[in-house]
Amino acid sequence: MQTIQISLPENVIKDLEGIKHQLADLKKNFQPKEPTEFLTRQDVAKMLSVDLSTVHNWTKKGILTANQIGGRVYYIRKQVENSLIKLNK
Repeated sequence: MQTIQISLPENVIKDLEGIKHQLADLKKNFQPKEPTEFLTRQDVAKMLSVDLSTVHNWTKKGILTANQIGGRVYYIRKQVENSLIKLNK
C-alpha cells in the first residue's frame, strides 16, 4: 500500500477553517426543539394550584387559551406559562 500526500490550495484550507468555526458556533448555540406538551384542565389546575372552576373562568375571560380535540380540552404548557404576568414591585 502506498500513501500519496496531496496539498490543498490555501483558499480551500481557509474555507475549511471557516466552516469548522461555523459548525462550532452552531453546536454551541443549538437548542433542540422541544415537543409540544399538552395539559388537561386537571393538569393546569394542579400546576397553578387553583380549582377547576378557576381554570374554566380564566379560559372564558381569555386569560388561558384552550384547545379542543374531539370532546377533550387541552392547554399548551408554554401558553399557560406565558399567561403568567410578572409583578413589578
